[in-house]
Amino acid sequence: MTIPQLTFFCELGTAELPDLFADSTLIEDLVALKASVSLGIPDLTAERAEVVRRLNRAGVPVIAWLLLPKSQGYWFNLSNARWAARRYTAFKAWTAEHDLRWAGVGLDIEPDIREMRLLVVNRWRLLPILLRRFADKEGLRRAQLRYSALVAQIRADGYHVDSYIAPFILDERKAGSTLIQRLGGIVDIPADREVVMLYTSYMRPHGPGTLWSYAKDAQSIGVGSTGGGVEIEGVTYPSPLDWDEFARDLRLAHRWNHDIHVFSLEGCARQGFLSRLRDFDWDLPVVPPLNMAEQVERFRKALRIGLWASAHPFTVLGGVLGVLWLLSRQRRSG
Repeated sequence: MTIPQLTFFCELGTAELPDLFADSTLIEDLVALKASVSLGIPDLTAERAEVVRRLNRAGVPVIAWLLLPKSQGYWFNLSNARWAARRYTAFKAWTAEHDLRWAGVGLDIEPDIREMRLLVVNRWRLLPILLRRFADKEGLRRAQLRYSALVAQIRADGYHVDSYIAPFILDERKAGSTLIQRLGGIVDIPADREVVMLYTSYMRPHGPGTLWSYAKDAQSIGVGSTGGGVEIEGVTYPSPLDWDEFARDLRLAHRWNHDIHVFSLEGCARQGFLSRLRDFDWDLPVVPPLNMAEQVERFRKALRIGLWASAHPFTVLGGVLGVLWLLSRQRRSG
């Protein structure tokens, strides 16, 4: 039986984090699974540093998942590249102060959390932001340069760099477009390992098909959610995966990849999943969701066509005019 490399995301605040690790069996389970932890770093406190030291002493690899205060957007994105660089500088000082060891640094590329809140409470206020970004290709280029410089600095400091990305970025790359990045306020950055977030709990009822479709192109597959994560006021979240759904997703992901990320550690602990993973049968047959995946593939193909058209508007316009000219010639000759 081939056991994949598991990495568990943990996104708890400082108040809740020590309670999660107060149970010594949690670390014992992580050690038994030879798993890593991608620990969210939304603050640089002594309490969070103590949790990292406990994991260091136990030999559990810890990846520093860098985050910002909500007032600065929380996740890294197009508008806060300067804040991201400053956060990394502060993180290095905090690491040295507390003598912490890291297996790598993770950069989470998602829309500004304040804009996601606006989408719920007053989506019309987003319209001028979207229109401005749609026209500002230069702003995206500047952000890409800043994030590329940040990645280069992290690598120069000896850290492996992970990026956590939405699956649609893969389609946008294939189409040669930047439309999703500009409208979503996100940035496609270089990394040593990309984790594609394929959380089927957010994609019901098409989640398994989406996972199966995108998994073949992912360097590492993110499955979930088992519960937890940052909360956005006014947002109603889907129910977390139960054990059967979680086991299904793990086996589907394992068919494509031996590098799997799980969101989240706290959700798995709350539902008692970690101990069950110790003797999990990874090679148990699972039925691929082929029909559902075919539907997803058709959607992705249409999406890539639309994205390509957005990146080549004059080519599309020329083609349309050419077709109209030919039709007019046929009518005249007829």
